[in-house]
Amino acid sequence: MNFRFLFFLLFFCSFIYSQNNKNYFFKPNKIGFLYNYANEKNFLFDDNDYYYTTNTFKSQFFYNLGNWKTLNFELVIQPQIQFLKHQLLNEQFVLPNEENFKEKRLRFTKLKNMNLYSIEFGFSINQLIIENLFLKITASVGLSVIDTETERLAKGFTFIENGSIGFTYQTSLKTALYLGTNIGHVSNFDFQKPNSGFNIVGFEIGISYQLK
Repeated sequence: MNFRFLFFLLFFCSFIYSQNNKNYFFKPNKIGFLYNYANEKNFLFDDNDYYYTTNTFKSQFFYNLGNWKTLNFELVIQPQIQFLKHQLLNEQFVLPNEENFKEKRLRFTKLKNMNLYSIEFGFSINQLIIENLFLKITASVGLSVIDTETERLAKGFTFIENGSIGFTYQTSLKTALYLGTNIGHVSNFDFQKPNSGFNIVGFEIGISYQLK
């Protein structure tokens, strides 16, 4: 079975189950969808050694954690798939003392299409600015699997970390639109080699729907 299809099927089934079971404790108060585009060519991480872009599609499940003064806090669980493009631009990044370095240089300098599958857990702070408009700040980490080896990251288990800031506009009692920017990092905390990782800056747009 296609792993991508199985990944989203499992989360869709667990969400439907949570909606139908009134005694289910961990039930979201909102659901949403977010699209993100990011790359390494930006004012923070302009690395000439490699080319890297990501198109990310996230399902979102929001859980209200409460309020403090004018702030609202949320837990956001985000199963996702990232469609990546990567190419090593500087072949000297692969050092001659590495095993099979010539073969690696040849393989890694070809443009690659890769996929990353992840479940990401975020903590969001929301602040009302004016009527229906909120400032939203989110910090999140995720457990991931990447399907292709590169000179910067081994194939298999890895982590993602993201920080986002943006604005949410309440378009109705049930729906809201989000527009923001993010900083992201992918690495495996040295569980495998190599582990130089990827750093990105991007923009994102999303929509959410209030369940209750």
